[in-house]
Amino acid sequence: MTFADWVRESRNRLRHDGLRTGSAASAQEFWAGVLGKLGQVWNYGTPIWEHEWDVLLVFDACRVDLMSEVARSGDYDVLNGFDAKADAMDSVASRSPEWIAKTFDPERWGDHLVETAYVTANPHSRDIPNPSALAKLDEVWKYGWDTEWGVVPPETMTDRTISVAREHDGPVIAHYMQPHLPFRSLVDEHPEWFKFEVGLDNPAKAPFKTLWRRLRDGDVDEELVWDAYVDNLRWVMDEVTTLRSNLDGTCVITADHANAMGEWWCYGHQSTAPVKAMKRVPWIPFEATDEGNYEPSVTVGDDRVDDEKIQERLRDLGYA
Repeated sequence: MTFADWVRESRNRLRHDGLRTGSAASAQEFWAGVLGKLGQVWNYGTPIWEHEWDVLLVFDACRVDLMSEVARSGDYDVLNGFDAKADAMDSVASRSPEWIAKTFDPERWGDHLVETAYVTANPHSRDIPNPSALAKLDEVWKYGWDTEWGVVPPETMTDRTISVAREHDGPVIAHYMQPHLPFRSLVDEHPEWFKFEVGLDNPAKAPFKTLWRRLRDGDVDEELVWDAYVDNLRWVMDEVTTLRSNLDGTCVITADHANAMGEWWCYGHQSTAPVKAMKRVPWIPFEATDEGNYEPSVTVGDDRVDDEKIQERLRDLGYA
């Protein structure tokens, strides 16, 4: 966001949200922007390529404490003994475009990329510096999008991940969108929290009010957001049993980045800010054996998507 963009949005906030809320929100946006500029010149984190793995399961925007809560349920064998300190690392990024640009940098990681297949539900795959540097790129978001949910469901990603892993002789990165919003438990009752066209919610509200910004402004309760966030992680964790018996080798559950919930006066992942709440992610290895008990059925469709459709899908994901 440029300074001119910030000024324009600030005017809209003041008009739609009043002096008190609008001023506080604009100050927070300015602060996040300053942190983001810092993150562009100084950042930290461990590249995924410095670890050993065969299949990397990237659960978008997953916090470590979120994973801890799901682990405590005891519902997922791969999370038995999960240690929030030991089973975590700092990502190289605070946002998906940053993670993708750094992870798929052909100048630095070309020797890895030439052997790697990337299966992704994330529309920011457009930020891959040189797609041809990868052994295979399967942009599931182009043909597997569910318009009801406003995202690629994890089941679709699992189908394509298994299919590609069986066909491809090399490492596979599977980039799921969950637990990133939209949150499935809230979509039906509050679709306006995940769509940002003017008038869909309330004509008096600004189109840039993502759920994280609503949390910042006190429009929604933190417990409600957290519970929905946990449920979205469970949505994708439910796929791990199928993956574990239909993939081969060392698999790792991790994330491209996390989400801030007020830490350092940040919310969601607004910028490239080098803030731990946005950069600390799980790192959970487990062994998988392909028993062949799942038969993929998703057909790869037309992957040509125009700019208008891309922007619509990004808005579904909260990138207003």
